[in-house]
Amino acid sequence: MRAWWTTLWTWGEMIKFSHSVFALPFAVLAAFLAARPTLPSIRQMALIVVCMVAARSAAMTFNRLVDRALDAANPRTADRALPRGRISVPAAWAFFVLACVVFVSACGAFWWLEGNAWPLRLCWPVLAWLCLYAYTKRFTAWSHLLLGFGIALAPPAAWIAIRPETLGWPALYLLLAAGFWIAGFDLIYACQDVDFDRAAKLFSVPARWGVAAALWLARVFHALTVAALVMLGIAAGLGWLYYAGVVCAALLLTVENALVRPDDLRYVNLAFFTVNGVVGVLLGILGVLDVVCF
Repeated sequence: MRAWWTTLWTWGEMIKFSHSVFALPFAVLAAFLAARPTLPSIRQMALIVVCMVAARSAAMTFNRLVDRALDAANPRTADRALPRGRISVPAAWAFFVLACVVFVSACGAFWWLEGNAWPLRLCWPVLAWLCLYAYTKRFTAWSHLLLGFGIALAPPAAWIAIRPETLGWPALYLLLAAGFWIAGFDLIYACQDVDFDRAAKLFSVPARWGVAAALWLARVFHALTVAALVMLGIAAGLGWLYYAGVVCAALLLTVENALVRPDDLRYVNLAFFTVNGVVGVLLGILGVLDVVCF
């Protein structure tokens, strides 16, 4: 039993399964907004969750495979499963293929079970974008935005899966909010690797313009996140419960950005995972409750 748990933990850590908490609440909120005035079915929600987890798993596995030599050379990441050999390269490739098959199959299930072919039509470019991110740090400092908006495809994708004919401004504001939010905290996270990125000739905002500039840009991105969340509330006609979530998110993002300074990166992991995890879950829960109750 312990060996199974250790194996499961190792794979979960490689694909950062716990980080699904970031975009999933936005996708769930999009599904509930798209389904109004009714509610999404349990089957629809299950397929959305499967699509999200499978797509993230495929993207993260591909990223780890492409970056395995860099991860091995970076002291911060040298202990990851692939560089250490706790997961073999063939096993990782097999898992990547499996995750892709599950993702495409779940998208196809919307066509087979729901009569909606759009998820299947769009799954290939989405998967390509998610995998492309693995290479972007080799040629652009704006990989943070490509990552953010790649993951942020989840809310409009969920909207399209539920009711594609109603896609409009609320879905766009969800995309912008999630994209700038994820790009902002990825900027903070990237500050840990500024010296390695420069030595390895990798591109990132901290490596090109410095940690202080990256942290200021993260604040700008998070201000844009809050602005997009407010615009979402207006466009979708949401109520006080949702706006309470927006206020809490704004306060938490302020705390997150205050935790990290150019001369003190000790609290990057606290700012990255703990605070952002609370932001995503809180917004998702209060947003869904607002849709259901009002």
